Amino acid sequence: MALTRSLEWGDGRVPPARAEPMARAVFAALGGVVEIGAVRAAGTWLLPDVSVGAFLEPRQEDLGRLMEGVRVVGRFSGEVMAVADELGYFADHEVPAASLLLWSEGIAGLPEPVERLEEPELVRRMCRIGADLQLTRLLQALVTAALAAGTEPGDGAAGIAGILPVACGLAEPGRAGITPADVHRVWRVAHLPGILSPASGAPEWGKAGYRAYDAELERVVQGEGPGTVRPCV
Repeated sequence: MALTRSLEWGDGRVPPARAEPMARAVFAALGGVVEIGAVRAAGTWLLPDVSVGAFLEPRQEDLGRLMEGVRVVGRFSGEVMAVADELGYFADHEVPAASLLLWSEGIAGLPEPVERLEEPELVRRMCRIGADLQLTRLLQALVTAALAAGTEPGDGAAGIAGILPVACGLAEPGRAGITPADVHRVWRVAHLPGILSPASGAPEWGKAGYRAYDAELERVVQGEGPGTVRPCV
């Protein structure tokens, strides 16, 4: 989705046809987080051992809290939120090596023969890379949706600060790994330079909005004021 099109509205009245692609971007990143978390939770790095259903079953409360945060931040309607069920990321399903290759953007490489994608060491590496990528894309999708909906940076950053710890915990269950502060820093250097460049084509109010969200997230997520977010455990 082109940034200039996604930021065409900033008054809280995003048409459903425009809101749905933004919601899909959020849900896709979360889908990657869930699949990666399920692989990690299996503990063997063997894909036949992975069960997304078993991974999510004891985490339904966390997932529900996360999705409610998404709804509020993006001001998504019930109809738009229902897209999450249609995509199937949060229902029981297999996690093929091709999915991990997708979530990790092929950074680990495509081995020959391709069946080697299922080797535990490569699975582990794709999960590490994919978690960083998808959590960063989740933050980008959330900020873009919040800006398009006209959610004020103070409110939006507070909502996002509630979402990120849950998402980090899903991506790296049972361990102190990537934190919301890490996600914010990676997002800032990975996404903001291209958006804020004079040649980006983003509207000036959009650039100002991203700067405001960055500053507010730094205050809230990095612990430079009230509302400090603790690292995921």
